[in-house]
Amino acid sequence: MKAADLREKSVDDLNELQKTLARDVFQNRLKNFTNRLDDTSMMRKTKRDLARVVTLLREQAMGIVRAPAAAKAEAAPAPTAEKPAKKKAAPKAEVKAAAAKAKPEKAAKKKSAKKSEAK
Repeated sequence: MKAADLREKSVDDLNELQKTLARDVFQNRLKNFTNRLDDTSMMRKTKRDLARVVTLLREQAMGIVRAPAAAKAEAAPAPTAEKPAKKKAAPKAEVKAAAAKAKPEKAAKKKSAKKSEAK
């Protein structure tokens, strides 16, 4: 069930559909528990359909209006502005050299500590 199809329905139809889907979710859980449900993916599909219906009912209750996808494509012009160029990263050799200049003392201490432990 598509959300675009559901948006075309009235509030009364959505309420009826919500009750039906809630009953189906319960029946699917019961059948799955008793090993009578052949297609276990129906549980997930029914839950998702129920969530879509509940979401649309909530949107309508809050007054949120969503335009259909076709109307959005016609109304909004495609952006033609180019994206700004990305900054180039510094070469790896420059990064390593800068790191070595910044902390030469620690690197020297680590090397001497390793040599004394080896002896």
